[in-house]
Amino acid sequence: MKNLILFAVCFLGTAALSAQEYSDLPESNLDREVLKGQMYFLASDYLAGRRTGSVGNEIAAEYIASQLEGFGYEPLNGDSYFQEVPMQSIAAPDNYGLAINGISFTPGENLLQMRGTAPVNIKKANVVFAGHGWVDAETGHDDYKDLDVKGKIVVTFSGLPEDMSQSAIFRGIQEKAGLAAERGAVALYEVYRLPFPFKAFVNYFGGERLGLAPDEEQPSSPIPYGFLKAEDNFIPQLRTAKKPRGMVMSTGMKVKKVMSRNVGGVLEGSNPELKDEYILLTAHFDHVGVGAQGGGAYTPEDSIFNGARDNAFGTISLLSAAKSFAQEKPERSIIILAVTGEELGLLGSQYYAEHPIIPLDEVVYNFNTDGAGYSDVTAISIFGMGRTGVDDQINAGAAAIGVEVVGDPAPEQGLYDRSDNVSFAAKGVPALTFSPGFREFDDTMMKYYHQVTDNPNTIDYDYLLKYCQSFTYIARLIANMEGRPFWAEGDKYEEAGKMLYNRK
Repeated sequence: MKNLILFAVCFLGTAALSAQEYSDLPESNLDREVLKGQMYFLASDYLAGRRTGSVGNEIAAEYIASQLEGFGYEPLNGDSYFQEVPMQSIAAPDNYGLAINGISFTPGENLLQMRGTAPVNIKKANVVFAGHGWVDAETGHDDYKDLDVKGKIVVTFSGLPEDMSQSAIFRGIQEKAGLAAERGAVALYEVYRLPFPFKAFVNYFGGERLGLAPDEEQPSSPIPYGFLKAEDNFIPQLRTAKKPRGMVMSTGMKVKKVMSRNVGGVLEGSNPELKDEYILLTAHFDHVGVGAQGGGAYTPEDSIFNGARDNAFGTISLLSAAKSFAQEKPERSIIILAVTGEELGLLGSQYYAEHPIIPLDEVVYNFNTDGAGYSDVTAISIFGMGRTGVDDQINAGAAAIGVEVVGDPAPEQGLYDRSDNVSFAAKGVPALTFSPGFREFDDTMMKYYHQVTDNPNTIDYDYLLKYCQSFTYIARLIANMEGRPFWAEGDKYEEAGKMLYNRK
C-alpha cells in the first residue's frame, strides 16, 4: 500500500507540473474562433473536396504555405515551401476483357484493369498460378522460383504473403505487374479477397486514379494488371487443371502527367546541442473530391466530400503547432510537413520519405495527425502507443489538457499502417499517428467517414480546440525530451531504425 501511495503522489505531481508548464505556453491560448475559421475555409465547398491534383487541393497548399511564411518558418525546399510530387493520372482502357478456362470476366462486374499501357490482344495463352506473385530479396521469398511464366497469363492471390493490410495492397498494385513483366508474363490478375464488396473496390479504383509517376529508369509496366472476382473454388481448379488456357485483350490504360505538392517549413530549435535533431510533424491536407471521385454516396444537392474530420482536423492542428512553436521554440528543430495524396495511397508522404529534403537520419521522430472522425470528445486516440518510447510524454500532455488517451482503438482495422506515419516508420523513423477520440468504428464514425456529411457545421469546436492543444503540447514534450525516442525492442520497424541511425 505504501508503494502504491508513493506512486500515486509521484504521478499526480508529474501531471500537476505538466499542467503548470502548459498554462504558460502559447498552445494554452489557442483561439477557438480562429480554428473554426480555418475549418470553414479548408472544408468549404469552394475547395471542392481538396482532391489531389485539383484546384481546391492547390488552394489549400497555397494557404498552408502562406501560414508557415507568416509564422516565420524557413522554406523547407531551398527558397520554396513546396516539394513537387510528380504523379500520373490513370484511367481504365476503353475496352478490355479476360477469360480463363472458359470463365469470362466482365469489366466493372468481376474484373478491373488497373495497369498496362500497351494495347494487347492475345486470343490464346497458357495460364499459371504464382502464389502472391511476390519477390523479396531481403527475406528470400520468391513466388517465381522454378516457375516459367514467359508468354503466360499469371494469376495470384491478392496482397502480400501474410499481409493483407492496405499498405500491402497498395504495394502490390505498384510492384507486382513489374515483377511479372520482367519474367515475360503477358498479363497478371490478382484474385480479389478484401473484406469489402468488389463493387466498392471498383467504384474507388475504377475511375480516374492518381499515383506516383514511375522513375524514368523504371517505366510503368505495359502488361495488363488488375483484380478479378471469382468463386472460392477458382484457384483450386486452376491449380489442378492440366493445361489451363486463357485470353486477354486491352486497348491500354489512358495515362497523363499530373503535378501535386507537399508543403513544408523549418523552425530551428532553441537548444544549441539539440537543434541539429528534427521532429517531423505531418498531416495530409488532401481529401477525395466531388461526386463519383469520392467513392461514397452523394446526391445532386450535395456531392462535395468536404473532409472536415479527414483531414482538415489534422491540418488545423498542424498549423496550430506551427504557430505555437514559432511563438516559443522547442529545444529540437521542427519540420512542418503537410502532405498530399494520402487518400490515394499515402503518396505524398511516400514521395518525401523516398526523396527527403532533410536527411531522415537527422529526423528523430515523426508525429503524424490524421483521423476518420470522433465519437468521444473526452479523449484522443494514439496509433502506435507503446512502440516508440514516448508514452510518458503522451500521457503527461493529455493530462495537462484534461483528455483521456485511447491507445490503438479498433486494432482489427490495422490503422497504424494506414496513415502517413508508416511511410516514415518503414524507413526506420520512430513514428505514430495522433487521432480524434474513438474506441471503435461505430455508427457515429461511419456517418461522417468519407461521406458528404463531413462538413464544418457538424464539428464540435470546443473539442477541436482541445485536440489542437493536446497535439501541440505532446509534440513539444517529445521535442524537448532528454533522450532520443526509439522503437520498442522487437517492433517490426526496429531493424529499419537500427539501419537508419547506425545503431547496433
